[in-house]
Amino acid sequence: MKVRVFYHDKCFDGACSASLFARFHRERIAPGAEYEFHGLVHRAGALFDEKEFVGDENAIVDFKYSPSPAVAWWFDHHLSAFLTPEDHRHFLAGQRDPKIRERKFYDPDYVSCTGLIAHIAATHFGFDAAPVAELVRWADIVDGARYESPESAVEMAQPAMKLTLAIESVQDAAFVPRLIPLLTEMSLGEVLDQPFVRDQLPELLERHREAMELIRERSSCEQGTIYFDITDHPLEGYNKFIPYYLHPQATYSIGLSRSSFRTKIAVGSNPWTKVPADRMVNLAQICERYGGGGHARVGAISFPREKDDLARQAAAEIVAELRAHDSSSGR
Repeated sequence: MKVRVFYHDKCFDGACSASLFARFHRERIAPGAEYEFHGLVHRAGALFDEKEFVGDENAIVDFKYSPSPAVAWWFDHHLSAFLTPEDHRHFLAGQRDPKIRERKFYDPDYVSCTGLIAHIAATHFGFDAAPVAELVRWADIVDGARYESPESAVEMAQPAMKLTLAIESVQDAAFVPRLIPLLTEMSLGEVLDQPFVRDQLPELLERHREAMELIRERSSCEQGTIYFDITDHPLEGYNKFIPYYLHPQATYSIGLSRSSFRTKIAVGSNPWTKVPADRMVNLAQICERYGGGGHARVGAISFPREKDDLARQAAAEIVAELRAHDSSSGR
């Protein structure tokens, strides 16, 4: 059996989810199966190409729902998991069929999709999740921004942080699919020490330092909200905690950046803010208004590269909304 696993690309939790799904599937569903890994990214326009669902079984993890009958497995935890109300209704209708209900799982209460898969695999299918406890713990830390401090998120001391940097930044399309199987076969430190990973680090760490300096130069924090526009310095990714490292007093951050395939608005909130949770804005709902999505505390919106003007307008509207909210909340 050939199983094609589609995962959220350029994302630590996406890679971990793909690795854990493959290990669980191989151990509990189809021993001897072969696995292919195919990254998906949020972009303007269609997210799925039906012609790519060519596995004997196709799975999507840590990414939006597809109603395609070719998709056998789906796991996700994002608030914005459904592109349309019709997709949500399709999912709910499928939950009435026991055969589908035991293959498609959604729970936005999970910090990471890796954690969701580990729980479902253990409780529904008898999978032993103990050997992957380190992976689940770090997926929760990275995807849930559960770092002890901005320094621990930005200064790259832990293997998981260096692997996150590599997963988000390396442009070789074969890199993450090569990395994914190793994440459930060895410790994160051992994965980091593989030559094809280790050799990437000096250049990546230098780019990380350059991104820090660029955001330091371009960012400003007013009324509790950071804003910066670095679209004239194309980056394939940057550490999303840099703004809070530079502006620890901030509540929210709006970053406008450009990569090889999109212009992106990153909308986030400071994991270390002292603002009570019930006074925080649901950022997923804001992003959904512009065709994006995410979680309550972090989200993103993608625009075509030639639509920088629309992206900049949307970013300005979001900045104004968040600054007004922070002011009205008494900060």
